[in-house]
Amino acid sequence: MNKDYRSGFVTMIGRPNVGKSTLLNQIIGEKISIISNKIQTTRNPIQGIYTKEDTQIIFIDTPGVHKPRTKLGDYMVESSIQTLQDVDVVLFMVNADEGYGKGDQFILDKLIQLQHQHVFLLINKVDLIHPDEVFALIETYTEKVNFDEVIPISALNGNNVPTLVNLLREYLPAGPQFYGDDEITNRSLRFMLSELIREKVLFYTEEEIPHSINVMIESMERRDNKKTHIQSLIVTERSSQKGILIGKQGQMLKRIGREARKDIEELLGEKVYLDIWVKVQKDWRNRTDLLHDYGFSDKE
Repeated sequence: MNKDYRSGFVTMIGRPNVGKSTLLNQIIGEKISIISNKIQTTRNPIQGIYTKEDTQIIFIDTPGVHKPRTKLGDYMVESSIQTLQDVDVVLFMVNADEGYGKGDQFILDKLIQLQHQHVFLLINKVDLIHPDEVFALIETYTEKVNFDEVIPISALNGNNVPTLVNLLREYLPAGPQFYGDDEITNRSLRFMLSELIREKVLFYTEEEIPHSINVMIESMERRDNKKTHIQSLIVTERSSQKGILIGKQGQMLKRIGREARKDIEELLGEKVYLDIWVKVQKDWRNRTDLLHDYGFSDKE
């Protein structure tokens, strides 16, 4: 092993919609984590793997920390907080356009308790506010926690992101390469495909629908026509939500399927036949047995 090789784990934590998934995709250069303007888009911690000839950084994109109203919400917040303990560096990301909020204080209180991890403050979306406001915002947070680094960035357009990655390397220990050169995530293909479908539901539906659904890939197989046939299931909580997802004469479901298929074909590099069904499973977000079946458990 190259004696100068450095590797380690970095978790990204913050309130919903601060740009964690956008930053992960920007660093990796691929779409690892789905993005939408709806809160609670990320539900499971997702690892993105950044590899260069002398460095490997395993990034963990966590669900946005919020006040949970369901058992699913409890799982999401707890999974985010748990990632703080087993990493080398914590990236605490805040939205410059929103400023300090109560949810930030909850996270800051957790950061204060850390003993061995390095902690960076990332001020995201700095392009949306006046430079003078950035300094005031930095002061607000640095009065509460002694951060190792403070970095203003724009995750969307990449401003200061290379600087962030270079700084991270300096804080990582000498270590092995955990994943192969061509691996960019630890997530299964089925998980990635289900997330691409869920992203389209988030994009095309409103109100409570995005939070009440879960997507699963039930089967994948290559047929004689050289197409991959994918059978997927959208689970929602009420019959009225099922009606909205299907839409008049099935138009909404066709739209979701059509747009998801485009992204799936791009990911797989081949033609796909995508079949989507919708099923009602009442109050699934508060049922421990179903949450476990759907992959929301400590064993995930």
